[in-house]
Amino acid sequence: MPSTFLFSTPQPPPQHSTAKLPTTTTAASAVAPPTTHLPNADKFALLIDNVKSVHHLLEIHAAVLRRGLERHLPILPFKLQRSYSSLGHLHHSLSVFNLTPNPTVFSWTAIIYAHAHRGLFHHSLILYSQMLQTSVQPNNFTLSSLLKGLPLEPAMALHCHVVKFGFCDDLYITTCLVDAYARGGDIVSAQKLFDEMPERSLVSLTAMITCYAKHGKLAKARKVFDEMEEERDVICWNVMIDGYTQHGLPNEALLLFRKMLDEKKKRNSKVRPNEVTVLAVLSSCGQLGALESGRWVHSYIENNGIGVNVQVGTALVDMYCKCGSLEDACKVFDGISCKDVVAWNSMIMGYAIHGFCEEAFRLFDEMRGMGVLPTDITFIAVLSACGHSGLVAKGWEVFDLMKNRYGIEPKIEHYGCMVNLLGRAGHLQEAFDLVRGMKIDPDPVLWGTLLWACRLHNNASLGEEVVEFLVSHDLANSATYVLLSNMYAAAGNWEGVANIRLLMKQYGVEKEPGCSSIEVNNRVHEFLAGDLRHPKSKEIYLMLEEMNCCLKAKGYTPKTDIILHDLAEEQKEQSLEVHSEKLALAFGLISTRPGTPIKIVKNLRVCLDCHAVMKMMSKITGRKIVMRDRNRFHHFENGSCSCGDYW
Repeated sequence: MPSTFLFSTPQPPPQHSTAKLPTTTTAASAVAPPTTHLPNADKFALLIDNVKSVHHLLEIHAAVLRRGLERHLPILPFKLQRSYSSLGHLHHSLSVFNLTPNPTVFSWTAIIYAHAHRGLFHHSLILYSQMLQTSVQPNNFTLSSLLKGLPLEPAMALHCHVVKFGFCDDLYITTCLVDAYARGGDIVSAQKLFDEMPERSLVSLTAMITCYAKHGKLAKARKVFDEMEEERDVICWNVMIDGYTQHGLPNEALLLFRKMLDEKKKRNSKVRPNEVTVLAVLSSCGQLGALESGRWVHSYIENNGIGVNVQVGTALVDMYCKCGSLEDACKVFDGISCKDVVAWNSMIMGYAIHGFCEEAFRLFDEMRGMGVLPTDITFIAVLSACGHSGLVAKGWEVFDLMKNRYGIEPKIEHYGCMVNLLGRAGHLQEAFDLVRGMKIDPDPVLWGTLLWACRLHNNASLGEEVVEFLVSHDLANSATYVLLSNMYAAAGNWEGVANIRLLMKQYGVEKEPGCSSIEVNNRVHEFLAGDLRHPKSKEIYLMLEEMNCCLKAKGYTPKTDIILHDLAEEQKEQSLEVHSEKLALAFGLISTRPGTPIKIVKNLRVCLDCHAVMKMMSKITGRKIVMRDRNRFHHFENGSCSCGDYW
């Protein structure tokens, strides 16, 4: 393989010929007073190794040059080169290297490492190519220095050099290759190298866990993780916990976090959760809406020396907002010093999803008044607030402000917010025109938002037009078919419903089942519609009967018109009674003290009947019921909802 394996005409990295290296006698005299005794190499090497500032290093360098030691003691230029790099002065390091006659593999490796360490991979590869042209062969550290952080394609080329120069059995280099393939997404090659390793280090095991976890192969990641036993460090735990969090398995993330704490107690392990750990765990609590667990993690942070910096503070704000406690979120937000735009965005979005739009607008204005420039995420949050209140004019004002005042080009998410705002408010044609006039291609989510608006306002003709477009462009998903089926059902077109369901069966499309969860005593309980799996199912269904009696006594009438199946009226009522959120509410009523709030998380949009039931039950029981559905939060209190029945 030619040495210039990645470059047709290699260009050397900047030589920095104007770098002002020391040449005066003043600097030299500052290091050592004039004397007839010539300090030996060991003394100068020791001075260079212990240097703390570039100013001091320049003085030492001047002394070396004054005595001409660099010509006779090659260890000194090498140490100077490394020290300049470690102090962040790569241009001085490169100048020393360029003045070194016949640099050894150690000098080449040091300058290659210095560039690779700073992410200057192109320059490090050019230097490597130049080294090969001078007939200097790499050592194991040369190759491992290059491989760290290198993109997949050049890493594959370097793999050939690993074989060529006989480093296939080097554990450190093989680990770097596993990491390079893993980062590049080549799981097969990473796994093959990993399986062939005769010995596995903690780093190689962590690299493989990271590879599996990053690409959603969590069962394989957990298998490697569990086989590590005593070797696990905090990085391994963090990778596994974060893998569960990032791939929508928050319950598993929390269970693993608790196992981490248990092992610390049982085995007297020195592994302690750090900032990275709690960031992942707080995200899991937010996904689950597990407020009790989130508060416990907050307490753990405060009692175990993990500082509440802006990153941790923002994660706490996000968690409390998603768990339904704006009061706690506000307290944390107010306590964050030096708030960055991410912190502001989290709090604004928190107000938006809870439907407190005026507070979101006030915070948006306050942020700008303090000189914090909004980002595209900021405008997603503010536009979401407009959508939850039906403020069409305000939405257009914010949309135009984003483009004209701050020069932020709308992304698919901003268009999605506008389509949601317009569609929910009944401006279907305006929403449709916006989608067709976009500069970027709309995605299935955006079309689905428009289709949902058609379903909401019973505009079947426009809905059919949207569906035909999605199907013809292979953009249809389960939600597409479900929404069209619902539109046909609402219109009593059961033949159309049957045809859509047949299509769904042919294409293997499955409707996402409704699922509701509730946290009781730091444990999250999940329910599907008509669920009988819970150990307390008997008590739950007895409470459901009691709820129904109370509701009917207060004049409740089931909203059977939302049942989109051709069923008898009695069957429709029975179907409504066992919706997942009602099961979660019944469990909450039998499992918590009277008067305490009940918090429920639903994966889909709450239906009209369940919304009406939650309002009435909040008045009957005297409890506040907080529900987070796919779109927003609903705070039910004394018979009314914070959404104002607009969702």
